Amino acid sequence: MKRIQNNLKRRLQDGQLAIGVGLRQARTVDIAKVMKTAGYHWLMIDLEHSSMDIDTACQIAVAAQDAGITPLVRVPGFEHHYVSRVLDGGAQGVVVPHVQDAATAARMAASCRYPPAGERSATALLPQLDFAVGPTNEIVSAVNESTLLVVMLETRKAIGNADAIAAVPGVDVLLVGTNDLCMEMGCPRNFSHPDVLACYRTVVAACKTHGKHAGMGGIYQPELMKPYLDLGVGLVLSGTDLTFLMTGAQAQAAAVSALVTKQTSPQSYELPV
Repeated sequence: MKRIQNNLKRRLQDGQLAIGVGLRQARTVDIAKVMKTAGYHWLMIDLEHSSMDIDTACQIAVAAQDAGITPLVRVPGFEHHYVSRVLDGGAQGVVVPHVQDAATAARMAASCRYPPAGERSATALLPQLDFAVGPTNEIVSAVNESTLLVVMLETRKAIGNADAIAAVPGVDVLLVGTNDLCMEMGCPRNFSHPDVLACYRTVVAACKTHGKHAGMGGIYQPELMKPYLDLGVGLVLSGTDLTFLMTGAQAQAAAVSALVTKQTSPQSYELPV
């Protein structure tokens, strides 16, 4: 039986920084190789904040496996069928937004893994195994071991429950959705606010206690990322294809326009995680 290689999970276990990119606009499978060549380690194929369908997401995920960049899919809700369909289709893990408590985290962990570790429904011929047939017990073990579950904490309530969420078996990463958290705390886009730093300290401490990994999303300027990386954040969603497209396109338009007339500096685009 082939061993499934989840490069993102290995990086996290080795204590290495794992840099990811969110996909909202890309619809073709070559984006996996593009982002691998650009230096990213994982994709967050976004079904929450885009019009992308599951079929497209799974095609990108299968291509990403062969390219050596780990495909995760952000599902739009807690329903088990979102999780099972993207995992059956090629995702090597899921990102679940708006997790507020340990009960929800446990429900999602059960949806991600086969019995006895969870309640995922079994199917045959998975792309993660190159559609090879093998002993059921070996398939279950290989798939459960390689699947990554990232839960997003985006409110003060979720941060307050960070220790209980981190204690849930099957949860691998606690990812702070910084934009939503800042908005809820009344300091929108103030990523250096002391209360935001305090929330990250809480999450990092919970992850260290329970052997999990802390993640960061929504903060895209490298200089603002540094304090959080110093705290111990290991998984970073560093931008989206849409922000890269807008920033690069606007910079090029301004540079060309400046050849004939002086223009103001391009605006920086950032979107919520």
